[in-house]
Amino acid sequence: MGVRKITIEPVTRIEGHGRVTIHLNEAGKVEKTFFHVDEFRGLEKFSEGRPYFEMPQITQRICGICPVSHHLASAKACDGVAGVDPPRPAKLLRELLHMGQFVQSHGMHFFYLAAPDLVFGFDADPATRNVFGIIKANPQLALKAVNLRRYGQQIIERLGSKRVHPNLAVPGGVNGPLSVKDRDAIAQERETMIGYAKDALGIGKGWLEANQDLASTFASFPSNYMGMVDDQGRLKLYDGAIRVRDSQGGLLAQFKPADYLEYVAEHVETWSFLKFPYYRKLGWPQGVYRVGPLGRLNVADSIGTPLAEEEFKLFKKIRGGKPVEGSLYYHYARLIELFYALERIGELLEDKDILSKDVRAFGTPKLTGHGVGILEAPRGTLFHDYSTGEDGLLTRVNLIVATGNNNWAMHTSAGKVAEAFVNGNKITEGVLNRVEAAIRCYDPCLSCATHALGQMPLEIELIAADGTVLDRMAR
Repeated sequence: MGVRKITIEPVTRIEGHGRVTIHLNEAGKVEKTFFHVDEFRGLEKFSEGRPYFEMPQITQRICGICPVSHHLASAKACDGVAGVDPPRPAKLLRELLHMGQFVQSHGMHFFYLAAPDLVFGFDADPATRNVFGIIKANPQLALKAVNLRRYGQQIIERLGSKRVHPNLAVPGGVNGPLSVKDRDAIAQERETMIGYAKDALGIGKGWLEANQDLASTFASFPSNYMGMVDDQGRLKLYDGAIRVRDSQGGLLAQFKPADYLEYVAEHVETWSFLKFPYYRKLGWPQGVYRVGPLGRLNVADSIGTPLAEEEFKLFKKIRGGKPVEGSLYYHYARLIELFYALERIGELLEDKDILSKDVRAFGTPKLTGHGVGILEAPRGTLFHDYSTGEDGLLTRVNLIVATGNNNWAMHTSAGKVAEAFVNGNKITEGVLNRVEAAIRCYDPCLSCATHALGQMPLEIELIAADGTVLDRMAR
């Protein structure tokens, strides 16, 4: 009799649990693969009954990695509930905070999480294939990585008093202006940080060019794409319309954030607690899409800041203007957005209204009973949707988190890599790392998606056609 498998799910009091199960046929070939997220999602429910204006502080506790994204999306939803439009200076300060988040998040992901695979190789010793290996191999590069993240975090701290879970945005604006001292301090280091971003680009782009065959096939598949643009089709991260393109680059839709439920639906599978969003008008599964840096660059017509635009034009040439499908190109797209964020910080700091004290719309709110706030988090499109009673207490909360939007893509990527590299009844650590790397391309934040406590291991199991567990590795 084969080895029996006992699974307990969901495992309680954990921060989120990503599992990959690979099922083999009798010949030892991969038959099917699943990326499981054992999710407990409670935030929407326990927020009911709270005053709507508490949400910018409550919802950012979902995550310690991208709290700014939830803070700002929530504030935008609260603007809608309160029926107020923040003054222009307040919107500029919110966007500046947002750009600080992009710099620290994108910089951290590339240097700390992606670069070890590129620098040392997928099959390198795990003891050195990590950020500590980067520090030992190239201390100067590691120092630049640390300083790039520090720069983004200090922008958040200067505006919101704290580097994590800041206190800036409130319904109708922000709670204080930017000082001349803080503006000048941010501006002083910006060119240095652009230099560090160029170093990152040299590593990422250089590896992709040297490994073009692998990059074009690794977790590569057609899909739809989603991202935010302005009325000229340029990349936008804080405010704009939501655009959806198909696998050939054709325009499927462009809609206002408030209308998102006409275009986005969610599918449920029995093997994952994390839902699968899709483009409603194409149905499931034809309507599945990808978000995040690759999704955004695949839907945008241009970027608009010089350095990012230059790289964007090269990005568009990868497939002759068609959407780029290889998941490893998420790293290239992420670095292009890093340039955009740093350049956009410069534009914001030079704006005549950036030091204005007109940063909040005051007066008695005229509650509308409903508000939707959508922006582009580093990991993709983030939806906050609130409904309230006449007393301003929440009656319904709906969140579609960026990582959730990429759930199908991560599942599919893991399967593509397993099919390409797993063969036989034994799995190597290098193969395990490749499957991980496929998921890692999306920079997933399962804590955002799961809203639970604890650790987030990754498990891979090889299961024979008769159900026998042939091999198992966990991290």
